[in-house]
Amino acid sequence: MKLSETTLNLLKNFSSINQSILFKSGTKLRTISVMKNILVEATVSEDFPRDFGIYDLNQFLQGMSLHSSPELDFAEDEFVTIREGKMRSKYFFADPSVIVSPPEKEINLPSEDVSFDLTSQQLEKLKKAASVYQLPDISAIGEAGVVKLVARDKKNGTSNDFSIVVGETDQEFVCNFKEENLKIIPGNYAVTISSKLLSKFENTGLDVVYYVALEPDSKFN
Repeated sequence: MKLSETTLNLLKNFSSINQSILFKSGTKLRTISVMKNILVEATVSEDFPRDFGIYDLNQFLQGMSLHSSPELDFAEDEFVTIREGKMRSKYFFADPSVIVSPPEKEINLPSEDVSFDLTSQQLEKLKKAASVYQLPDISAIGEAGVVKLVARDKKNGTSNDFSIVVGETDQEFVCNFKEENLKIIPGNYAVTISSKLLSKFENTGLDVVYYVALEPDSKFN
């Protein structure tokens, strides 16, 4: 089997969340951060024929990039063969017990208290501002009838910040995220936030959903 560019990009993103991954047979890919504060699941076009663990996903992807159009052969129990023309690589599977993997049960938001749409351009600007100004926090703030996303340092009242209005609301709230936890691939998202300190970022162009924990100091009035 071959992996599409879309799936390779998803796996590259997954490797930034957790260096290891447990593939399950079928078309669904899932991973969770070691701290268990980010969970992502995606449905891809490929149908994986078996369960297998990869301990260093980034290394596995770099190994695949040694080839221009590699085929994956899962005929063996202990390793996958990456092949193209006269080239072969054997990549051994990892013991599933050493991989932090998501729970089997499906994740659902306990409540839906805040929702807004986030465009690819807005996400890119927020990420860039956080990088330029070295800001560790991104907050979704509801006040004065609007929802705005603010890149800021919430512990420093005199820090630079950057904000974008993303919607309207009649509520007041402050939903705090660590910027480093918003490891989501570029794209447009429907965002839903629960007052139980969990959020859902659903990509509107790809079948991929991120669940990201809010910081405990978030407030809902």
